[in-house]
Amino acid sequence: MLTWLSSVCLFGTGCNSVSAQTLPSLKEVFKNNFLIGAAINQNQISERDTIGVAILSSQFNSISPENVLKWERVHPHFDRYDFDAADRYVAFGKKYGMAIIGHVLVWHNQTPPWVFEDSAGKPVDRETLLQRMHEHIATVVGRYKGQVHGWDVVNEAVNEDGTLRESPWLKIIGEDYIEKAFQYAHEADPSAELHYNDFSLENKPKRDGVLKLITKLKEHGVPVTAVGLQGHYKMDWPTLAQIDTTVDEFGKLGTRVMITELDVDVVPATQANRGADLSLNNQRQAHADVYAAGLPDSVQQALAKRYAGLFTVFLRHKEIERITFWGVTDANSWLNTRGRTNYPLLFDREGKAKPAFDAVIKH
Repeated sequence: MLTWLSSVCLFGTGCNSVSAQTLPSLKEVFKNNFLIGAAINQNQISERDTIGVAILSSQFNSISPENVLKWERVHPHFDRYDFDAADRYVAFGKKYGMAIIGHVLVWHNQTPPWVFEDSAGKPVDRETLLQRMHEHIATVVGRYKGQVHGWDVVNEAVNEDGTLRESPWLKIIGEDYIEKAFQYAHEADPSAELHYNDFSLENKPKRDGVLKLITKLKEHGVPVTAVGLQGHYKMDWPTLAQIDTTVDEFGKLGTRVMITELDVDVVPATQANRGADLSLNNQRQAHADVYAAGLPDSVQQALAKRYAGLFTVFLRHKEIERITFWGVTDANSWLNTRGRTNYPLLFDREGKAKPAFDAVIKH
């Protein structure tokens, strides 16, 4: 049953220039199914983005940080933490009564070089890197103990062929760095949910690799609460059957599933990259900006149909605990980078609900 809200201003303070919209609320519509979240940026955290804040407060009951809890932001130097933005992020979530997600503790990207190097710029040894990981996780997770609902503990540790990524974490510490990260996070906050997060798990080779990893961690008693499927999808990938199978396979392990970074890239791909690997995505060319003047209605309707299909699958699975969109409106999506104007979310650049929003609500 749809729960209708009182008028919600999506266009800025006071709604003086346009009339307010009355919309059904995603968090109310799906309150018996899963949390509905969005990744937020610093303008939304500070509430300078009044459009974004109005949408967040009316539509969502969970938030993830785009960047403010990544290592390079919160722990930029060996002897210095910077919690200002992270503190404001957590305060924002508490103010609006949201489930607060911590993203991310251990990742090969957006981690300062000093983490892996000694004073001479040489790789540190295993024990030194373990100590740095432990100290970072204990400090960050410990600061927000009892306030952050769940943490993305390890991010993108597996290659497309299912093998472990040759990151500095793996090269210096060894395969058990993942186990250690979860152990340290659990010690810092035993009540927090702990997630493994990755993209392209709908592709069988990579999915099999992560299934093997999670099985091994569980056999060792590692407290992995959930697997996050990033959900950086295309109009034609993955198939709904692939998503269905993926959720089923992780569910069989007794692991909860999150769709953690959902968006749908409507711009035709310029290369055969199916995922969110930054090193590959940065190679795309600016001539792919085919929708700079706006999104054709036919594509808008196709996007709505795509989202309706996705939510039909999501609702079939009790294992899914949270759906988080990677952004609030099209204006602040990461998919606008590299000279590509994109339209991947449910709200347009002015904060208006798109046909995709209606399709999700009425699916």
